[in-house]
Amino acid sequence: MGRRRFSGLGVTLMDLFMPMTATAITFLVLSATTVSAVKKGRWTTEAKCEARGCCWSPRDESNVPWCFFPTNHGYTVESQDSSTNLIRMDSPSLFGGGIKQLSLEAEMQTNNRLRFKIYDPNSNRFEVPHEHISSLPSNPSIPISSTLQVTQKPFGLTVRRKENQKVVFDTTIAPLVFEDQYIQLSARLPSHNIYGLGEHVHRQYRHDTNWKTWPIFTRDAFPNGGTHNLYGHYPFFLCLEDESGKSFGVFLLNSNAMDVTLQPAPAVTYRTIGGLLDFYIVFGDTPEQVVQEFLELTGRPVMPPYWSLGFQLSRWNYTNLDIVKETVERNRAVGLPYDVQYTDIDYMENKKDFTYDKLNYTELPRFADYLHERGQKYILILDPAIATSKRVGDAPYESYDRGTAKNAWVTESDGKTPLIGEVWPGETVFPDYTNPNCIDWWVDEYERFSKEVKHDALWIDMNEIANFKQGSSKGCAVNKLNYPPYIPKILDDLMYSKTLCMDAKQTWGNHYDVHSLYGYSMVLATKKAMDRVFGENRSMMLTRSSFPGVGKYSGHWLGDNAATWNDMKWAIPGMLEFGLFGIPYVSTDICGFFDDSPEELCRRWMQVGAFYPFSRNHNAEGYKPQDPASYGADSVLVASSKHYLTIRYTLLPYLYTMFYKAHTTGETVVRPVMHEFYSDSETWTVDRQFLWGKHLLITPVLDPGVDMVWGYVPDALWYDYESVRTFRKTHMEMYLPADKLGLHIRGGAILPTQEPDVTTTYSRRNPMGLLIAPDDNGNADGELFWDDGDSRGIISFLIFCLFVCKCVVSGALQVTHAGYNDPNNLKFDNITILGIPVPPVITAKTFSSLKLQVLFLRDLRLTLGETYVLEWEVIRIDCHPEEHADQANCEARGCIWDPITSGQGPWCIYPQDYGYTVTSVRERSSGMTLDITRNRKYRSSGRPQSRDIDTLRVEINYHTGEMLQFKIFDPNTKRYEVPVGLSLPATPETDENKRLYKVVIVNEPFGIQVIRKSTGTVIWDSSVPGFTFSDMFIQVSTKLPSQYVYGFGETEHLTYKHDLNYHTWGMFAKDQPPGYKMNCYGVHPFYMGLENTADAHGVLLLNSNAMDVTFLPDPALTYRTLGGILDFYMVLGPTPEMVVQEYTELIGRPVLPAYWSLGFQLCRYGYANDKEIADLYKDMRAAAIPYDVQYADIDYMERQLDFVLDSEFKGLPALVDSMRKEGMRFIFILDPAISGNETQPYPAFARGKAADVFIKWPKHISDGIVWGKVWPDYPNVTVDENLDWDTQVQVIHCIPRLLPARNSTVVAPRNQRILRENDEDMNEPASFVHGTVDGKCLGDPKLENPPYMPPLESKHLGLNHKTLCMNSEQILSDGTRVRHYDVHNLYGWSHTKPTYDALLDVTGKRGIVVTRSTYPSSGKWAGHWLGDNNASWDQLYKSIIGMMEFSLFGIPYTGADICGFFNKPDYEMCLRWMQLGAFYPYSRNHNGKGNPRQDPVAWDKPFAEASRDVLNIRYTLLPYLYTLMYEAHTKGNTVIRPLLHEFVDDKSTWEIYKQFLWGPALLISPALDPVCCNTHTHAGDVGVRGQMINMPTPLDHINLHIRGGYILPWQKPENTTYYSRKNPLGLIVPLSDSGTAEGSLFWDDGEGIGKANYVSCFFFIVIITVNACFSIQNGQIKWMSKANC
Repeated sequence: MGRRRFSGLGVTLMDLFMPMTATAITFLVLSATTVSAVKKGRWTTEAKCEARGCCWSPRDESNVPWCFFPTNHGYTVESQDSSTNLIRMDSPSLFGGGIKQLSLEAEMQTNNRLRFKIYDPNSNRFEVPHEHISSLPSNPSIPISSTLQVTQKPFGLTVRRKENQKVVFDTTIAPLVFEDQYIQLSARLPSHNIYGLGEHVHRQYRHDTNWKTWPIFTRDAFPNGGTHNLYGHYPFFLCLEDESGKSFGVFLLNSNAMDVTLQPAPAVTYRTIGGLLDFYIVFGDTPEQVVQEFLELTGRPVMPPYWSLGFQLSRWNYTNLDIVKETVERNRAVGLPYDVQYTDIDYMENKKDFTYDKLNYTELPRFADYLHERGQKYILILDPAIATSKRVGDAPYESYDRGTAKNAWVTESDGKTPLIGEVWPGETVFPDYTNPNCIDWWVDEYERFSKEVKHDALWIDMNEIANFKQGSSKGCAVNKLNYPPYIPKILDDLMYSKTLCMDAKQTWGNHYDVHSLYGYSMVLATKKAMDRVFGENRSMMLTRSSFPGVGKYSGHWLGDNAATWNDMKWAIPGMLEFGLFGIPYVSTDICGFFDDSPEELCRRWMQVGAFYPFSRNHNAEGYKPQDPASYGADSVLVASSKHYLTIRYTLLPYLYTMFYKAHTTGETVVRPVMHEFYSDSETWTVDRQFLWGKHLLITPVLDPGVDMVWGYVPDALWYDYESVRTFRKTHMEMYLPADKLGLHIRGGAILPTQEPDVTTTYSRRNPMGLLIAPDDNGNADGELFWDDGDSRGIISFLIFCLFVCKCVVSGALQVTHAGYNDPNNLKFDNITILGIPVPPVITAKTFSSLKLQVLFLRDLRLTLGETYVLEWEVIRIDCHPEEHADQANCEARGCIWDPITSGQGPWCIYPQDYGYTVTSVRERSSGMTLDITRNRKYRSSGRPQSRDIDTLRVEINYHTGEMLQFKIFDPNTKRYEVPVGLSLPATPETDENKRLYKVVIVNEPFGIQVIRKSTGTVIWDSSVPGFTFSDMFIQVSTKLPSQYVYGFGETEHLTYKHDLNYHTWGMFAKDQPPGYKMNCYGVHPFYMGLENTADAHGVLLLNSNAMDVTFLPDPALTYRTLGGILDFYMVLGPTPEMVVQEYTELIGRPVLPAYWSLGFQLCRYGYANDKEIADLYKDMRAAAIPYDVQYADIDYMERQLDFVLDSEFKGLPALVDSMRKEGMRFIFILDPAISGNETQPYPAFARGKAADVFIKWPKHISDGIVWGKVWPDYPNVTVDENLDWDTQVQVIHCIPRLLPARNSTVVAPRNQRILRENDEDMNEPASFVHGTVDGKCLGDPKLENPPYMPPLESKHLGLNHKTLCMNSEQILSDGTRVRHYDVHNLYGWSHTKPTYDALLDVTGKRGIVVTRSTYPSSGKWAGHWLGDNNASWDQLYKSIIGMMEFSLFGIPYTGADICGFFNKPDYEMCLRWMQLGAFYPYSRNHNGKGNPRQDPVAWDKPFAEASRDVLNIRYTLLPYLYTLMYEAHTKGNTVIRPLLHEFVDDKSTWEIYKQFLWGPALLISPALDPVCCNTHTHAGDVGVRGQMINMPTPLDHINLHIRGGYILPWQKPENTTYYSRKNPLGLIVPLSDSGTAEGSLFWDDGEGIGKANYVSCFFFIVIITVNACFSIQNGQIKWMSKANC
């Protein structure tokens, strides 16, 4: 065959040359004449070795060669413009015929496939004419240089994995030898995990690399465990590189005889005696992907007909058709599932093809009808060899005559004379299936015969090609083809042994070259014949000899095995290898072909054979029958065979789906365990077990006389198919008595099933089902492919339906389809769910076995091909959320102890009826009232210190069409309720048609369902077990409509969307720097839920006690709170932005900050004196960096006393005045705690004490003040900051303090120069001692250490850790006395409004209050910073999450300490943070004491310039930001806006948290990682739409995009807003697709109080078209025609 030139990247490889030459040829390789044994008398001698120019080194090691190459063998590289030439180095030839010049071509054909080809450019050597590969286009897709490198002298190739440059195939270890009849190439490999090469019997799946040589040359030989060559030719192997799963495959497209040696380096050496070197290397991230890539190259497997997956019976020589029928009838009689009956060559007349024995098989033409009557199929055999003799009665053998007339036969070397051999019918000729005339003859003969003898599929045998003569009846000539100089280690060491002479001629070439393609060419011809005969019916072909690509058309069996235990063992590696080779429809002869099969062996073989993809029992003539019924109808063998074949038939829909996946994607069917668990090295050698696809593990008994079998269960949750016991990652001794094998389902699987029958014809009419095995997280998924089971070709496949079944953790099962309507009107009747610990709450027809933990859904009658959602209740709600859960404690609470083997999830769970029951319902137009009673069947909540409340009242109020409230409380005892005023409408919404929601009450267990009427989505459903209402522990759970939940705080979250995999978040206000799962400063029991329909809702639990929330993957949510009542408010949106608007309408709209507060701000804890602040101010002005606000932290105070100025800051009032004259603002911090034991008069304390504002003990305990410790130092003490913190608190750092908040007033200073703005800190409230100064909290100890403790920071130290005693008393504004236990989380909230009121009163202007501790409605008076963060990269993106969450909470004026509060920031991080922080609404750079300055002028000039530039952008856009703040204040809009608020229909935005918007129109995409030059971001609809793109982000750059269709007002920036506000305004107008834009501007004096000062604002909406323009004058829009513009 002529060679084909490559194009594109294959033209030249000069750019790949490595600047190196090899210095030595390593120990590996390998005189071709070296034999494997190292012992005296080996025929390779030192003289012979040295005559070849090689090195002689005798070894004592077995198999290691003594004769190996020196450095002067091989080729060197010389390049020309159009090709790469290799020139042979001067050295002795090994076998003569050395080829002086070679060419190399290489290309990356796909991202994952490399081809390189080495050939003789001056001679047309044989190339394999592969039917599929030759059809593939050559479209080089990526540069080759990252994958292939060429070494010049001596020539070698190094193949690397492009993504990590790991060397996977390195030929530089030994020279290339390329002679006329001897080609050798060696390569080092990266691991010993080598699989494949064939066809042989490999006793283990992973190869032994200790100098093992495997010959490859098709041969009719017995697979008896030797290393000899067998029926197929497969120079392909897969190599697993390491635990990462990364793998590659190497395919040498060469059909000549060869051998392949595996060496311990590890390395591989190929020796082939013809053709050329045409290598394909395919890469994959997993072994499975390598197979898929290989089959994309050679052709994906055929889709077998459904019936061919049934069980099949055959034998050679039934003698006559009556015995065949007896066999059929006895197996029918025992009820054996059984689809196919075969006849072997004994059906033929004297074993002649295309004939039948009219004496013994008289009724054969009607035999197929006999089988079809009972739903069975008939398969017959054809061999290639054609007899030359006449038929019975001296009649002509017309098939032979017609073939002779067509010159259809393989010829002798003269190309004319048919080669004569001998096979079963006697003297024969051999069809040349590479000859078009022969193909036409074969198609014609088969068509003629099929009309005579009806059958359903075809089995072709003896096509290696087999010949009982050595070469031919004449023998073979002595020439270099029949006797080449080197013969690979093939059986008999004779090329033509049991086959044809090598110099025989075929159309494709000499038999020497095409011998191993004989079976392949016969398959291609037979495919044409079967297409002719069967038309649109798929049918099936089975071949013994094969070559890569045969699987595209045919299945295969592993040949003529024997009835031995070893042959049963060795079948598993054989099947696994043919999975690699692309023939998944594979099997061995069950019970063995040769020899009598003992009952035990055949029984065990029938068990495992029930899970062969091709399941056929077949034996030879002269041996006892071995069909199952032949062992006796009552035998264990028959019972066991029926049992496992019934399981097979039950699972045939799953097996058929796997074949569809193999056919369409190249996935394996019978799969090595290693393919799924490659990261577990234990699986690399597993070959006594195998998988069906991903999900079914088969562990057979493969040894006689045993019932205990060691098996390996990989690292997943596994269910025993029959006992439903669960296992994971263990070497396990399985008890497998005579009638059992091991069968395990992997957790996470949904296996489609069908009620079995005795044939697939009948079973396909039966109802279908699903077998669901959830994984550790309760998830499972699967697929079902279904069609008519028989149609041929892709065109016919348009009628199939591909199902995707997903069992999500909520218990929903969704089936989608592509439209196939089964003529049998099939139904999904039964669904079986494993691993269900408790009976479900479901009204469908169900049955459950609690002992087996199996849920059976029966008689569902779901039509195949339609979509359904089934729901059942299996939520695992934790009955023992405390530590130390065990079975005794669990069951003492009346709960179920159900350990799970792995993964997350509680072990102690509530029974389904645990909770309350509705006893009365009173409905009204505006809501309903219910009474509910606890189910006293169960014991108390398990917390004796917390009294159960048995009777509760539920009030449901329909406040508006978008908002409802449901409140659960004790009607008999008044309990604490949160005193936060909400804005509720005066009249409820009584018109049901105007409400977006419907409320449904579930009676038992009690629950409330809230349903969105527009979509039917249930957005709240608390009808789940576990509702508990006791004095100090209240718990309620609800199912959620989706996995998309946002909010709850305040704590550091790693993502904006919550992870629902059993994560619990504590909420209790605390002086705690941000950290993962650390409860921080504020409490916000509010979340927004996003439904799968893209509708949104919000839920507030108005409860201020310590609490936690737990997310469940179902999805579901559990609230636990330590007191009060349950008071829920729900807003229905339906958009995310409307949720926030409705929520802030309820809790109060955010405060409108002063315009100047939107400017950049600087602060640090640790200014030494007022001069340091003055110098900083001077430097910032010199650098022209916009800057509006300077802070002083507590260091300005004398000993950190509120309202007292330190002597080092005595010039501060004057400095403040001078700065204010230049347009600056100054903010001072105030802490809530007031020093109470000063030796000198302290007016703040004196006035507060006189007003009785400080927190005290309850009168029944003590009338004294509750003393704590915070900042102030002892007088006249030098602070030693090297001491540990606790020592500082005790002896130096603090003196007793006390906290105001006894009522709604606060002491405020009257010095207006000091108090212009305010920063509230430490108002959680924080204390440096735990509870009180002496550490002894008075009163009820349960309040300090309640019966249940949420997972709070340092929870083992009690609720009073770093705060006040919970028994402390506070007094509400209405005089109600409350425990600090109940109102602790309101302290910051109660601190904020009085401070804001005092600020307005003192200044007469708006100003701004920034508070650290917050609660719902705090945003009405204050902004918030995210606390004492750390100078680390992760805090950048976490600050975005925090701001977006506080946008939900109604506090838009938010930001984080830019560059971090704790620790020293690095340069790049601080600069990136300055860029990000320029777009915080509250933009402040702030750091802590003991760290160097980090303000913009503390670094270098480039840093200052980059900061100036990005802040200039901020100041330019402040009119837009101020307008957004106004819209937040008046409408409740968000300012910092998640992308999902604007692009909710784009689901990819639902999880984005590293970008954010200013309002609807400005997209900010910051760099958040070190050494970042590109940012991977979502594009929204700016420029490109709805895509993730990489944006260049150099160090001085942040990516900003303006959304088309929005008008942004702007103003020329200055150093402060005082001056920028004097500049002209402008508009940025990016047009929408339709050429329009709109926007608004709010403008006032920037700090006035009350609506009277808002009159100077105006709004505008602008539409720009191509025909008009506009102007704005005095707040009015003036339109002008285009001509007047």
